[in-house]
Amino acid sequence: MRKIVREIPSLSRRQALVGAGAFLATATTASRASAQAKIAPPNIIKAGALVMSTNPTLRPLQWVNDRGELQGMRIDLGNEIAKQLGLTPEYIRIEFSAQVPGLAAKRWDMINTGIFWTEERSKLMYMVPYERAALSFMAARGNPLGIKDVKDLAGRRVSVELGGVEERRTREVSQQLQGQNLRPLDIRTFNNFAEAFQALRAGQVDASVTLDATAQALQDAGDFSRAISGLFPQIVCVAFANKPLAEAVVGTLNDLKRSGYYDKLFDQFGVLKNEAPAFSILGPGPA
Repeated sequence: MRKIVREIPSLSRRQALVGAGAFLATATTASRASAQAKIAPPNIIKAGALVMSTNPTLRPLQWVNDRGELQGMRIDLGNEIAKQLGLTPEYIRIEFSAQVPGLAAKRWDMINTGIFWTEERSKLMYMVPYERAALSFMAARGNPLGIKDVKDLAGRRVSVELGGVEERRTREVSQQLQGQNLRPLDIRTFNNFAEAFQALRAGQVDASVTLDATAQALQDAGDFSRAISGLFPQIVCVAFANKPLAEAVVGTLNDLKRSGYYDKLFDQFGVLKNEAPAFSILGPGPA
């Protein structure tokens, strides 16, 4: 069998210099990108990236637009945190109930879905308060049942996302009603808020529980009416399994506060700000 040998044409001196320059420029860019990153494995799971989990079903905080792109205050904040750390933001869209176990399993670096602070959770991960939020009960558009007070919910069907503080608080409301010799709530849990809202839209439930800011946005859009608001005001956090990363994000949040970015972002979306004079980890973190 005849061997075919193809000759590679020799490069001119100019071509060689251009090629070498391009190689050096690429190498220099990569080196600079690496040098700019303020944190690296093993403190993050992927070099050059900040991998965050989110459940994008809460307009205006986190949602997906018509082009399939993530939008919202928490997404913008996560992107800016990654930028300040010299990292590329990456998001994993997943139900809330899987986010804490996924963080422990190192499937992502940071929970960026607005997780409420509790003492129990603060022992499982490093939690950094950055936002405040209260809960609302939404009714069908126009509030045809005339729900104005928690007592008006007695015996009513209420939808809520599974596994979050929203579900816990909804069950507390039900217990309070029982303590007043009223009928408890008929609580229906769903995998995410979008499904819970759809149940309300379809008339399968009488009310749905969500954050104040989300309830207001849905009312402004003409989808539902915010019947009761301002319940159980609580601290909202981002969360981490790695302490050096949590500390790096604390420093970044304090920088964003000093620069004015934090206040401007929260004012833009009408979200309640962190009341503490500075950002910090709240709670002991994992044992």
